[in-house]
Parts: sequence; C-alpha cells; structure tokens
Amino acid sequence: MHADDLGGELTKEVIGAAIEVHRELGPGLLESAYAACLACELSRRRISFAREVKLPVIYKGVEVDCRYMMDFVVAEQLVIELKAVEQIIPLHEAQVLTYLRLSGYELGLLINFNDVLLKRGVRRYAYSSARSAPLR
Repeated sequence: MHADDLGGELTKEVIGAAIEVHRELGPGLLESAYAACLACELSRRRISFAREVKLPVIYKGVEVDCRYMMDFVVAEQLVIELKAVEQIIPLHEAQVLTYLRLSGYELGLLINFNDVLLKRGVRRYAYSSARSAPLR
C-alpha cells in the first residue's frame, strides 16, 4: 500500500484533533503545551498513538544513539511533528522527511500551532524510496 492510499481518514481525524486543540488554546504557547493537549485530544477520540518515539540512526550497520525523537506516531502509520514557530522553514520539512526515511513510515504531518489559522500551518508529506514530496 502506498502513502497516497493509506491514512486519508486517519489524517483527517488527526488534523481535526489538532484544530480542536488550536481552537481551545490559540497560538502563542510552547510546543510542549500543544503536544500535551494533542495527546489528551487524541485519547478522547480513541485514536491510538505513541509520544516521543525514539528514532535510532543506523550508521554502517551500527545503531547510533543520537537521541532523535518523533513527537507522535499515530496508529503505527503516521508521523506527526509539532512546531510552535513563526513560520515553517525548509529545515522543518527536511526533519519530517528524514524521520519518515529513517523510520520506514510513509506518511507524516507537520503541524505549526503558532499560525493564527491552523489549517495554514498543516503540511502533509508522503515518503517512499522512489519519491518524496509534500502533499498540499
């Protein structure tokens, strides 16, 4: 199954949960506050997830502990990276794509809670060994 085929409904549910958090809190808080509240909202909606999932780096066959953590992995198929920044920059996008490449997951969301209108702060990414590109 390709990333374009999977996670459509799950992605909508997660974005809905993020919008609810943003509706309640608004922009201007730290990323950690949004992460804690998103975890509460995902739990309320009975969406399975793991927080701060360790992401090992494999260098020439050896696992190197670089202490990378994915903010959320939802339903064992969707990586979510949260930000609370003035604007998304290419480094943030590269971070999500790298997490997808290293983890083997195919679908990711980058959510910037610091945008006044959250839907402008959400970007969806698909990754496969053949191609990677943001889906907007």
